[in-house]
Amino acid sequence: MTTAKDLFIIAMDPQPERSVGQGDLSLALAGAELIDLIDAGAVTVDEDRIVPGEPSAPQDGLLGEAAALLTRESPHERIEDWLWRRGRDLAAAYQAALEEDGELTRKRSGRLSFGSKRVEPVDTPARRAAAERWEEREPVLAALASAIGVEGGASDVEGGPSDEEPGLDDEAVTVVVTAVHDAVMELEAVRQRRTIENSAFANLWRGP
Repeated sequence: MTTAKDLFIIAMDPQPERSVGQGDLSLALAGAELIDLIDAGAVTVDEDRIVPGEPSAPQDGLLGEAAALLTRESPHERIEDWLWRRGRDLAAAYQAALEEDGELTRKRSGRLSFGSKRVEPVDTPARRAAAERWEEREPVLAALASAIGVEGGASDVEGGPSDEEPGLDDEAVTVVVTAVHDAVMELEAVRQRRTIENSAFANLWRGP
């Protein structure tokens, strides 16, 4: 499977003290897609911009959709902008695709919830392959998981990823992982600001 699908499966079983938000996961999935496209030679990274190569048609449907959405005109799209554009509702799209492929089933015990639906991975070869990649702490998967708060990755340190970490010596991949960390932090800042604003509004109506 793709890095994004492996990441989704890993996110099914986060640490009990912290659930994975749809927004956070969607941003990380968009980053995972971009990394897979880099690995496939479909794109390169020029500073913070995504430069598409020759048009390609990846076998994976969602990855192919991502490739088709790349901005091919100059100036090329910034990685940060891609994460927010592609990441919109992307977690729900991956849930639907994995359910359709028989990789997910709806269970009350699942920790990752979308509305009233709770899902968990099915014991399939794809799930076992994702688990093995996670158990081996594959650096890219670990770094992306760290960005959404799933513990145990090689990048699970304060301050985000470092290009000195094993396996992240590819500069383009490091730039993408860093952009994912920054986007998730920005999303959290937005959440906190809204919480403060809503609290202030409630206090205003409550009165002295």
